[in-house]
Amino acid sequence: MADKCHLCLLGLTFLSLLLTGTSGVDDAHVFISSGENVRLPCNNDPHDCNSITWIYNIRHSATVGLISLGIKKKDTERHERLSLGSDCSLNIKNITKEDYGSYSCQQYVNGQYYQATDARVYLHVLHVSSSSSQTEISPGSSVSLSCQLYSDAEISCDDWIHSEGYHLVWVNQAGVKLSISDSRYQISAPGHCIITLTTTLLNEDDNREWRCAVTHRNQVKTSTTYTVKKPASVDIKPQIPVSSSNSETTSRQTPAAAPEQGSSSLSHISRVIVIIVEFAVFAAPTVILLQIICARRAERKDSQHQEEIMMNTVLE
Repeated sequence: MADKCHLCLLGLTFLSLLLTGTSGVDDAHVFISSGENVRLPCNNDPHDCNSITWIYNIRHSATVGLISLGIKKKDTERHERLSLGSDCSLNIKNITKEDYGSYSCQQYVNGQYYQATDARVYLHVLHVSSSSSQTEISPGSSVSLSCQLYSDAEISCDDWIHSEGYHLVWVNQAGVKLSISDSRYQISAPGHCIITLTTTLLNEDDNREWRCAVTHRNQVKTSTTYTVKKPASVDIKPQIPVSSSNSETTSRQTPAAAPEQGSSSLSHISRVIVIIVEFAVFAAPTVILLQIICARRAERKDSQHQEEIMMNTVLE
């Protein structure tokens, strides 16, 4: 009788494995923020990555092969962002909100696939978006930041995150949770997987970070930030096309060149002064030489005039 009961227990255990599709391997949940890199572990203890295949389950409707027997497939949209770790983990770079969902690490033994060895990893992606572009942000303007958790854990995100005790919160740069009682902030949660922060910006909010976090039992699973930056003021001045034939005339007519006219005038005056000084330096010896020549000629004329007077006196 005892043997029959033992056989019944073994049969029930085997039937349970077939129905669940697992061999006691717990499903993993990985939380990550958009823009970061993530590592998805293969929890079925593989000994050779050449026997590992990674597939992505698209919203429970279809599957996409990412890694086939240790070789990365090239016909996937995320090909450049994928790599296989030395421990057979799946590495994904620059996570986007579209990457959320479930990933399965399958193991093939002697070329045969065993569903009982599947290890599923649920990837939850946290993403923050703003109602305004950065160019529209300025002191006194209102900005709304929406923080959403993208999740696909076989049931709806709201039901799953609520049942498992996860929460979305907004915190400031010091890590202090923003209080709904603070009149400056308006925090609303249309669902368990989305939370919105609305506030009016102040001058000191330039380069300020607001952080959204996923918490579980007072532990932060992941968080993402949004930084407010005031746009730099740009002075746009009209420009007139300049051609090679009338470049000088056009530059004088261009309003943007007006500040340079004063410096051009000063430069011109400086060049005139330099020319005058150089002329004076080089002309001085010439003037002196001319004066000497004129003086000698005058002396000769005076001497000739005296000789003429003497001759006239003798003749008389």
